Amino acid sequence: RRRWAALDAGFTKSGPPIFFYTGNEANVELYLNATGLMWEHAESFGAVLVFAEHRYYGRSKPTPKKDATPSEPKNPSVGGIIPGHLKKKGEYPYLTSEQAMADYATLIRELKTEMRAPDAPVFTFGGSYGGMLSTWMRLKYANVVDGAVAGSAPIWSFVGEDPPVDPGAFADGVTLDATAAGGSPPACASNVRAAFKELLARSDTPRSIREPMRLCHDVALKDKDDVLDVALWAQGAFDYLAMGNFPYESSYILNGDGTLPAYPFRATCSGALADPHLNSGGDGDALLAALADAVGVYYNYSKTQPCFDTGRGSNDDSDEDGALWDYQYCTEMFMPMSRDGVRDMFFEQPWNETAAVLECERRWGVRPKTLWATTVFGGRRLSWASNVVWTNGYLDPWAGLGVQESLSPSLVAMMLPGGAHHLDFMWSNDLDPEPVIEARKTQMKLIRQWMLNKYRAVATRGERIAEL
Repeated sequence: RRRWAALDAGFTKSGPPIFFYTGNEANVELYLNATGLMWEHAESFGAVLVFAEHRYYGRSKPTPKKDATPSEPKNPSVGGIIPGHLKKKGEYPYLTSEQAMADYATLIRELKTEMRAPDAPVFTFGGSYGGMLSTWMRLKYANVVDGAVAGSAPIWSFVGEDPPVDPGAFADGVTLDATAAGGSPPACASNVRAAFKELLARSDTPRSIREPMRLCHDVALKDKDDVLDVALWAQGAFDYLAMGNFPYESSYILNGDGTLPAYPFRATCSGALADPHLNSGGDGDALLAALADAVGVYYNYSKTQPCFDTGRGSNDDSDEDGALWDYQYCTEMFMPMSRDGVRDMFFEQPWNETAAVLECERRWGVRPKTLWATTVFGGRRLSWASNVVWTNGYLDPWAGLGVQESLSPSLVAMMLPGGAHHLDFMWSNDLDPEPVIEARKTQMKLIRQWMLNKYRAVATRGERIAEL
């Protein structure tokens, strides 16, 4: 069963427009509560608001067969969160973007029938993966969707792009937030890089990292692979903090469970990592302690954790969503990613497609359809399309994998200085950067234009029918 919410706030206008949020990889309530862009403008358009939950996420889980028997999880990150009947390798055959979009198209059709408004204009909204779905709904279901508003949508992040995707773009974007250009102390990026170098240098003495990194006693530290796991866990905190680098306190990146401070990446960099002399004294433990403090902004947002358990993420909901998204990555959302510790502040992680495919087979028992996204959705060849507006924030690491320049008068792209991960979709705030405020005005102007075009087309069609 799939969840959705439709809210009309008492609007009675004949054939009202529908603002439809294409739910992505989390509980739909997260988007319903966070997407102020839709709520704040619905009344002026007389619009019906619809928030649809993506299949398999939130409460939209498939019902287990009566004869299904739970099995042990094949992916340790899933833990006991996902019901037993969903833990088997390869048993998510209908967890795909195409199935989700078919759900949304069917729901839109049923809603229009119930509203008795077959010609009601429909505009999809979505951020991140939801922005990808919003874009693709307009491309694939142009007979259903009249326009799309897509925030921070990395639709050009796949194998097979022409020109090829830059696998290091995301890591570059995270690193930008750790520099003066991103509003952080100038020494932060170089100190983070040095801390990761120190961490990995202790691969032969893994137990020596436990105390300075404040790791719990049951965190395995037996060999270099365990040290690498700690490094990847720490790296993940920077990734999420960059996405949630909003100018005010926010719970969004934490799935609504807790609150991050304003500009959390700057908070991460404001401690010992801000010291330009941190790496000059030869004190490796000090570097690791600074790294632990930094990742604690994300992993210990509650300030109640006495130690770090690297086998867990920020909270259970985020862990479950991450596991399901990992499955989607291993089937159709196959995005090349790399880091090198030179362009970025991390450590060498070259993109190796063969190795990535084998790892997906190990984790989930599936092989990625490496070229599927570009084959189905067209990659960069979008000049034939119409009525899409994309926004990307300079502080968002996904920006380098999205549409940054307008492709035509009706395929509009805006880059937002000071913007993080689809900040323009959030509720208006006095701390919003001016480019974000202006972007919202442009989005609504475009929607109004697309809506009027739809109404005119419907009227013209009615006149032609009357003539017949």
